[in-house]
Amino acid sequence: MPVPSGHYLASIEVPHVIVTVTLNAALDLSYEVEGVSWDGMNQVRAPRYHAAGRGVTVARVLNAFGHEVVAGGLAGGATGELIKADLARSGVPTQFTRTGRDSRRVIWITDTRLGTTACFREPAPYITTEELGRFAADYRRLAKEATAVVLCGSLAAGLPPEIFGSLATYAADVGVPVVLHAAGSALGLGVARRPALVVPDVGPREHAPRARELVAAGVGAVVTPSVDGIHAVATDEEWRAYGVLVGGAGSVGPVPANGPAAPVGAPPSFYARSSSATQSPSATESPSATQSPFASPTPSDPESLIASDWSGGARGALVAGLVPGALLGWSWPDRLRHALALAAAADPSGLIDIAAYEQFMADVIVERV
Repeated sequence: MPVPSGHYLASIEVPHVIVTVTLNAALDLSYEVEGVSWDGMNQVRAPRYHAAGRGVTVARVLNAFGHEVVAGGLAGGATGELIKADLARSGVPTQFTRTGRDSRRVIWITDTRLGTTACFREPAPYITTEELGRFAADYRRLAKEATAVVLCGSLAAGLPPEIFGSLATYAADVGVPVVLHAAGSALGLGVARRPALVVPDVGPREHAPRARELVAAGVGAVVTPSVDGIHAVATDEEWRAYGVLVGGAGSVGPVPANGPAAPVGAPPSFYARSSSATQSPSATESPSATQSPFASPTPSDPESLIASDWSGGARGALVAGLVPGALLGWSWPDRLRHALALAAAADPSGLIDIAAYEQFMADVIVERV
């Protein structure tokens, strides 16, 4: 959704271009049926499709707020063409490296009578060595012209877990700052290359001390979601932002004085959708291979509820909200206020409710820790 004319963010211009990289892009297919028959024929309404993947979401949000952005990464087959076509309709330029296998699809079937949604996720496509080589050449070309590179999301099958680290090194070689948003071994190996900003795609609170360790080791800054907002650690300073809740159903309004509450009007299906859609682990990863300093929460860990409340759209909006401030030197209060308001105003697909965003900008509270 374009920023309204005269809005103060519409006048913010980041020179050159921000490149987002999505190595496991997806196409969301949505079907609605009034009363699903799981052992018979169903008549669906007109299907909807939507380009997905964390870097795709970041690109879409940045573009909506007037920033020059290019969505890159890997996409293949007829599904890849639909991904690019959907982004083109949103005004987002793409420079995906074409792969031989179709990009994955995520199918959502909603029973409108019951108000429930089932999700079916296809496996990630396998990327060959030749395709990876072509992507590396395309990436180097894009990085040379970029103001910043945003490395996001999960890895397609066949990709080495150290790929984000390699891509961060390529960008550093040409003096381009990197924003890293990943999980598991891809995150652990990527942070070793000291990105300008790390937004771990994992659950939150207990990771603050390790965030301090990363900053001490040379990472520019670390921003993590928390149960009631976001937490930022940078050199010699630490901040928290809160005051609005971020839920799987998008914006949910100010936090009550007595603490967080469940998102108003959020159906259970949104939480099922959030928790199943935001993580697409690489087929090359295993728990024993993970070197991340951020331990992923287990299903029995209460903190894992935080990750499910933060939908993929909210996480992508958070990352997108942090990029302009990092490039333009905004104060941390301004960066965090903008980013948290965007996350709260995002729906699960990353589309921003501008009116809600403007309201949340006034509601967000930022404090130094």
